[in-house]
Amino acid sequence: MEDPERAAPPEVMEPPPPAPPLETYPRPPAGIWTAGPRIAWVAGLVLMVSSFTDWYASSSQGLTLAVIGWHTGILGKLVFFLGLALILLAILREGGIELPPSVPESLIVIAIGALSTIFVLVRLISIPDKFQPGAGRGIGIWISLLAAIAVIFAGLLRAGEEL
Repeated sequence: MEDPERAAPPEVMEPPPPAPPLETYPRPPAGIWTAGPRIAWVAGLVLMVSSFTDWYASSSQGLTLAVIGWHTGILGKLVFFLGLALILLAILREGGIELPPSVPESLIVIAIGALSTIFVLVRLISIPDKFQPGAGRGIGIWISLLAAIAVIFAGLLRAGEEL
């Protein structure tokens, strides 16, 4: 029998193999499918600005009068504030503040786009009575309508990214 004190020296333990690198997830493809947030804040900015453009215009005796969206009543003001909400949503997202997972951002953007589209369509179809009967639609209301539809499109693109 061997003496325990004279036993072979303990074997030197080899260091464990290095840990495998952390898995990196592939970046989403660039292009239009990742453009949802960018389109949303640009369309929100256009909605805000378009509420200060001419929604109605009338000409009489060589003079053209224009009515901006802000002065068309509460709907013109709501279009401005819906655009502002989109800008604030983008600022919060860039600041690292996320909405709860139960409220997807794409749903909020689509809802804002739908509301702004409805408000602009109401003003497009029904010219308020306080304006001259000969008043026609100005370029600003068409820009507002395109921006509102672009917000819906941006929300749908964002929903595609979240899936």
